Amino acid sequence: MAKGQLRHIAISVPDKDAAAKFYEDTFGLERVSESRVATRLTDGVMNLTLLQFQTQEDAGDERGKNFVGVHHFGFWVDDADTAIAEVEDHGGKYHPGPEDTKNAEVKFRDPDGIVFDISTHGWDGAKR
Repeated sequence: MAKGQLRHIAISVPDKDAAAKFYEDTFGLERVSESRVATRLTDGVMNLTLLQFQTQEDAGDERGKNFVGVHHFGFWVDDADTAIAEVEDHGGKYHPGPEDTKNAEVKFRDPDGIVFDISTHGWDGAKR
């Protein structure tokens, strides 16, 4: 069995700056990094990534750039090969995500179609 820790939640929002301000002001989350499509916050253990896609290519799947809601969540694993084999052995399927995440994490869909990813190095602000 691949051991993993839930350390990342990504939500798609219509305005990542307004959403970040809400989570900073309401729950004291700290902004740790930003990119064109993502603002990353932390509570010191978990990473909350706010996604605001500019194009369909940014979005990377059928939900599209205007999707709002929980986009995916992520597990920090020790060994990617073991985790990938376990995911596939239990009915998970590889899910190609946005091009700019190919080296950061590997995305899958669980048997019910829910998107999640695995990473061996974690996410900004997440702690093992």
